Amino acid sequence: MATFLYKLGRLAFRRRRIVALLWVALLVAAGVGASTASSPPDDDFALPGTEAQKAFDLLGEQFPEANADGATARLVFRAEDGAKITATDNRRVVAEVLQDAKSEQTVAVSDPFAKRSGAVSRDGETAYAVVSFEVPAMELTDASREDLEAAAQTGRDAGLTVETSGDALFAEPDMGNGEIIGIAVAAIVLILTFGSLVAAGLPLLTALIGVGIGISSIAALGATLGLSATTSTLAMMIGLAVGIDYALFIASRYRAELTEGREREEAAGRAVGTAGSAVVFAGLTVVIALAGLSIVNIPILTKMGLAAAATVVIAVLVAITLVPAALGMVGKRIFGRKVRKANPETGAPVAEHADARPSAGVRWARFVLRRPIMVLVASVIGLGALAIPVSGMQLGLPDEGDQPAETTQRKAYDMLSDAFGPGFNGPLLLVVDARDAEDPQAAAGRVVTSVRGVDGVVNVSPPVFNADKDTATITAIPETGPSDPETEDVVRDIRDRAEGLETKTGATVLVSGATAVAIDFSQVMNDALVPYLSLVVGLAFVLLMIVFRSVLVPLKAALGFLLSVLAALGTVVAVFQWGWGAELIGVESTGPIMSMMPIFMVGVIFGLAMDYEVFLVTRMREAYVHGESPERAVVSGFKLGARVVTAAAVIMISVFAGFIGAGDSMIKMMGFGLAVAILFDAFIVRMAVVPAVLALLGRRAWWVPRRLDRILPNVDVEGERLRRRLAEGGEAAGAVPQQRAAEPEDSRV
Repeated sequence: MATFLYKLGRLAFRRRRIVALLWVALLVAAGVGASTASSPPDDDFALPGTEAQKAFDLLGEQFPEANADGATARLVFRAEDGAKITATDNRRVVAEVLQDAKSEQTVAVSDPFAKRSGAVSRDGETAYAVVSFEVPAMELTDASREDLEAAAQTGRDAGLTVETSGDALFAEPDMGNGEIIGIAVAAIVLILTFGSLVAAGLPLLTALIGVGIGISSIAALGATLGLSATTSTLAMMIGLAVGIDYALFIASRYRAELTEGREREEAAGRAVGTAGSAVVFAGLTVVIALAGLSIVNIPILTKMGLAAAATVVIAVLVAITLVPAALGMVGKRIFGRKVRKANPETGAPVAEHADARPSAGVRWARFVLRRPIMVLVASVIGLGALAIPVSGMQLGLPDEGDQPAETTQRKAYDMLSDAFGPGFNGPLLLVVDARDAEDPQAAAGRVVTSVRGVDGVVNVSPPVFNADKDTATITAIPETGPSDPETEDVVRDIRDRAEGLETKTGATVLVSGATAVAIDFSQVMNDALVPYLSLVVGLAFVLLMIVFRSVLVPLKAALGFLLSVLAALGTVVAVFQWGWGAELIGVESTGPIMSMMPIFMVGVIFGLAMDYEVFLVTRMREAYVHGESPERAVVSGFKLGARVVTAAAVIMISVFAGFIGAGDSMIKMMGFGLAVAILFDAFIVRMAVVPAVLALLGRRAWWVPRRLDRILPNVDVEGERLRRRLAEGGEAAGAVPQQRAAEPEDSRV
């Protein structure tokens, strides 16, 4: 591996203009394809195999005229100062609002004052009307949404309180300025790391080219492969982060090789041969984690994972080809002006002398090696304490009750809860398939009677039959809100009764609706978490055994990752569910944790955490293979990699933390969770737990059974075979005269 990448790096350096033109051509081609491609399809949220999905499928089959996919909106009216909404003047205003709400895409508008509609509260102050559309929310035109808003404003101008809710108001979530903030912080960190504007701009430029190709390719293939516009969200986030990191690691190794006196082409080859090998295997762990999302069997997650994995592959290819080509183009400007003036012949700094002041990374590594037990215990106890809230985690999907308080959706949600009860915002839709029943109407009636007897159900509507009179829908209103755990108990009780009803009546009862969908989604996530974790960690464990030729190092990496993810999830629960410090990051309402959050964090953070593991420990492995003691190898790894890993982690934390400012609660939660997970994993697990464990294990850390050693392929990530090959061919031929640092006689830590 190292030898092949060494040759590839030198070739890309020599043919830098051709390589750069090829990548630019790919970017242009992808851009042209994206601009000329058909519009991407809308998101098709489906939960294959769940009861809620079966109910939706049955609705589409037996109630084609209802258009289960059509968007809906609810206009909520309230009279002011204790007046009745049923008063004549207020009725007239409501009728005018409903007339104005009609558009070309509207198929029906309900009358809140119709008999037995149940759309007027008991106190007579609040009423609501449902506006149904013929197309899904994503296909609504701006004109239809503007008509809805204008109609609501008409009611407000007439003196009523009018608010609107429903999926018809759906808009792309406010992502904030996450990408801009992340790129800005990345630029600052890179300038501080490299001390050169050119060197700082190189990882940003190459990462943006890779992300541009990935995102444009997704757009170009969207209509063909069924990739929606939101599929690229994860691809952009991960592609940008790893693209910068991978270029940063190779560029840093290139500068280190120049500092050691290598000729530029030779330095590029060695950088790609060593750091590039780590990039390839780190990229493989990310790809495994993202592609593994397909095991969840939710189409939208599968597409997002595969699209992001493809973008990571592009980032790896950019790092091992375009980055060395770009290094050849920038020449001596890879170092700052002061360095070039101090050594104009090579433009590179002189290698540090043995008596030079140790870097902060070296000083920290030596401290950990002196106090390994203390550092390990403190780190594990700290992360363990942060993980405690996970035991009380409640999963669910965000609803309009999680919207910011100033939004019309949240105001409508609160008005309906106050007037009709909390459960009104989470009605349960029961679909009764009575095609096999002797008397469909009698069967539906028994279902209504049975559901009314369920604890926690406050209202059950009469059955509404389809044209063939063999399938009916029934609406049940629970006493508690959509995200309340007691509502989940109600759903399970109804489903438990369904089996007995089928035996007695021959009718199949399926429970659906937004609340049931959220419950089923959470269950799917829970069921998939252990298989997904086993697959991802298992494959990555094998991959890390190949990289490090060790059993204990990959085991330590996996356990450390689990610790950091649990601590991050615990922090998310404490803030977003318990409300600890929620106001500091603008969280206006607390509630269940988004159902996909655990599996999403496992997939994304595992891949990124293994990046740091590979980059940092590979340098330690390289030093150990080249003859250093285990303790000295840890120090060497921190000397060569700690600063770069720290810079990479700060960049990634900044990218994710930028999304905390988003208005959408789901995006805010994802940004916060990913940011704290990277913080814990990079700075506690990789910087403290890893060196402490390696110090305690000593040479045993690099132990591998002989039989396993013979089976595992030797990919030469640390570049030992490459080094021997270069030594046999005359290493001096690739160096330029420069003052060398004397090796210290005392190798003690």
